[in-house]
Amino acid sequence: MILIGLGSNMTGPWGLPAETLDRAVEEIAKNGAKVLARSSWIETKPYGISDQPGFVNGAIEINTSLRPEELLVMLHEIEIAAGRKRREKWGPRTLDLDIIAYDDVVMEGADNSLNLTLPHNDLHNRSFVLLPVRELNPLWQHPVSGRTVTQMLDELGKN
Repeated sequence: MILIGLGSNMTGPWGLPAETLDRAVEEIAKNGAKVLARSSWIETKPYGISDQPGFVNGAIEINTSLRPEELLVMLHEIEIAAGRKRREKWGPRTLDLDIIAYDDVVMEGADNSLNLTLPHNDLHNRSFVLLPVRELNPLWQHPVSGRTVTQMLDELGKN
């Protein structure tokens, strides 16, 4: 199961945040991935820096022949096309695309040139990721901890 998290809190060249997420899903499908399922878009509070507009977040499940590193490059290209500027960690953005999980692949950022960690290293602390993933598959299990997405949400008190 390949899971991609999507988020936006700024109007950009593709429109308002929800429109940007819709377009991002289309672009992912045009660039070597089959979209198998899409969560609802949810409105969430900012994470990390609270003094910014709220986000629209969601998740998709995809299938692709791209390796994780190739998928990350493709996602970064889509972010750039949507007007993404990497100025401030956790700051406002037109589009954020993260690989949440890539099947059962486990890799550490220090082990590869793109600093890609799988599964996403902070997903267990992010209800804005876990809620959409639970919508797609409530029984999905973290490949390292073995906890289900529902258990992780319970631990956050968000269930």
